Amino acid sequence: MKDTQQVYRNEAFIADAMDKWGSSVFKLAFAQTTSKADAEDVFQEVFLRLLKNKSSFNGEEHLKAWLLRVTLNCCHDLARSAWKRRVVGVDAVEEPAYEESAISREAMRDLAQALDTLPDDMRAVVHLYYYEGYSTEEIAKITDVEASTIRSRLQRARGRLKSWLGGVGYGTYECVYEQDGSGGNTYLFEG
Repeated sequence: MKDTQQVYRNEAFIADAMDKWGSSVFKLAFAQTTSKADAEDVFQEVFLRLLKNKSSFNGEEHLKAWLLRVTLNCCHDLARSAWKRRVVGVDAVEEPAYEESAISREAMRDLAQALDTLPDDMRAVVHLYYYEGYSTEEIAKITDVEASTIRSRLQRARGRLKSWLGGVGYGTYECVYEQDGSGGNTYLFEG
């Protein structure tokens, strides 16, 4: 008779992984799904898979990379699911309470809307590069895609975001000068 009982990882290992990498998993899931409820579902699925997974990890970075790869896979599975294709999302995500000025909140909202317009593969690369701090080579290993493809996706994503956000100088302060006829420049405005 065959033993069919599943052996799970211990609770301390899972709790430690959730403490260390839970926010990264959730942020990536939210960036991919753009839904708090879906991100929570993905978060739960990722850590359930870790609980059941029997492989060993070669350090903390290997574990983190594995968790992020599984997060991307779960997001893709969710996007392809029959349920997701038939259901229109109705969950309203609360905006985080920022202490910055109204301009900062507006810029954050604009950036979030711009990120939502990116295809999943570009959004994942942007998130892993800018929010998680991975290099393009590390992202290539996590996503199992060539590093040159990652760099191309990152470049295309930057171009799309720049275009969406209004082109050169969006959200930055640049001084604009005008020739004053005497060979010098006259300060016009900072915008």
